[in-house]
Amino acid sequence: MKQNIPNHFIEVYQTPNGAVYQSNKDRCFWVEFNGAMTSYKVLCFYKFKKAVDNIDLDLMANNSDAVYDYEIIAPCSCERCYVLTLTEIAELKELLSGAKVMLELNSILYERLYSVLV
Repeated sequence: MKQNIPNHFIEVYQTPNGAVYQSNKDRCFWVEFNGAMTSYKVLCFYKFKKAVDNIDLDLMANNSDAVYDYEIIAPCSCERCYVLTLTEIAELKELLSGAKVMLELNSILYERLYSVLV
């Protein structure tokens, strides 16, 4: 799964299906999913996560119409377009949610450590 990841990438979160990396050098996040690496500026990363979170998995799972078999996501400022199945969307939701939690945890730890040192 892991491609040749540059040394300056910092792993934020990883699942068996993908990974999210932070690149301070590039000032963006990199999402590795379905064998492809895609970069996102911070705001676009959170907009992408919100778009994925807004997909109703229950509706997809409980509807037999072919229109519910796939979801198409075209993130902002990105050349990549995702065409995902129900399972892939669930995997991507898990990856992005875990990355967000890790980023929030990092911010909380930084605040706590910084307030103790000042």
